[in-house]
Amino acid sequence: MTLDPVHVDGIARLAGRITQGVDPTDHRDFAGTVWNDLLDPLLSDGKPVLEPVDEQARMLVDVQDAALQEPPFPTQHGLDSGTINPTTFKNGIVLDVAQAAMASVPSDLDLHRGRTIVMTAHSNDVAAALDEDWRMQDEGYARERILQVPRVDRYEQDVVHALALYLAESEHALKEADLVGDLLILDGPVYPTGLLQWADHDPELAELLVKDDVLDVVANYVALVEEFVERDAALAGFVKSTTSKAITRIVRKEQGNAPWANDAAFFRQILERHDDEGERLTDALTFTNWFRSRVGTDEVLSTSGDALGIERELDDEAYEVTFFVVYDPREDLLYRVESPYGITRDEETRDAITRQVLADVAAERGPPLAVRKADELARIGGDEKEALREEIERQFDSEQQREYNDKRWGVAFEE
Repeated sequence: MTLDPVHVDGIARLAGRITQGVDPTDHRDFAGTVWNDLLDPLLSDGKPVLEPVDEQARMLVDVQDAALQEPPFPTQHGLDSGTINPTTFKNGIVLDVAQAAMASVPSDLDLHRGRTIVMTAHSNDVAAALDEDWRMQDEGYARERILQVPRVDRYEQDVVHALALYLAESEHALKEADLVGDLLILDGPVYPTGLLQWADHDPELAELLVKDDVLDVVANYVALVEEFVERDAALAGFVKSTTSKAITRIVRKEQGNAPWANDAAFFRQILERHDDEGERLTDALTFTNWFRSRVGTDEVLSTSGDALGIERELDDEAYEVTFFVVYDPREDLLYRVESPYGITRDEETRDAITRQVLADVAAERGPPLAVRKADELARIGGDEKEALREEIERQFDSEQQREYNDKRWGVAFEE
């Protein structure tokens, strides 16, 4: 133990001195003011960037009633992509490997066997030619490809990771889309926010957004939206951990204050329920209405953005991100559920997605069953990751470039 009890007590006292200037009641009251007065619509420099799809409201549903209701969609499909995490080798190559899988409720074993596997590689050697086209494996159930990512001086790990993850996910979604009859839920947002946020991180990363390989990935998601809108099937994204600060930044800019760490903290303030003693009530899920969003990375595919110049077939509004937020007090967890406006502009579809998610969260105490099953199929376990890295070392005849953190923590990078 590196800290004696006296040190722990001292640190706790330091924290107590910080909280003397923080009043949770004031934060909750201000959140209520923002909710009641500023979101219909939320303005930034006089322009609406967030507005309700229908009437703005906070709602609740009894947990047991939600769990026992008949699912509005007879079948549900989930899709996820997992990676081994970026790895640097002594020969100068940085790579990541992602596999995407789709699951269904009820189960379809042939569908579950299918995989899309992408290896992304970065090399500073101008003579390196690492690209390969798609090829089939596993009797046609698996499709795989090597993609050489655009060269960068920094952020090699970020680039190989994001491109592997999103290329595998979007390609697999498009490949299996015709098997989805009712609802597809992506494990994560409906657009590749990990790529789209490059524009705000660094000029070098921002320049990559106009590269063909990156545009191709974003175009896959655009095509996915178009297919589901045209087929009149439902598409949603279930975001388990959102750290977006887009709404918070605008409130802070316009009002001079926004005391929450991020948008999730704001929505938690307005969705938590307490009894007279201040204890959190856990008998009901609480949730918001749907919002149309043009804030943060949502702006790129909105009527305010240019979709990075990607050609689109539908009206611009159809691609806008809409979302609602659901809070599960049993686990003290908040989820954001997304869908393109081309799908949620239909009130019946919007209501069906809401009821399906509420029923699943109530029953599963977490993500919908289809998403959880897809996560289990796509996840690459720790032992598998290490075995893959060792096999790649043999193929490269080059060892993984290790750092002290590998020895200290046993891993250099975590998703």
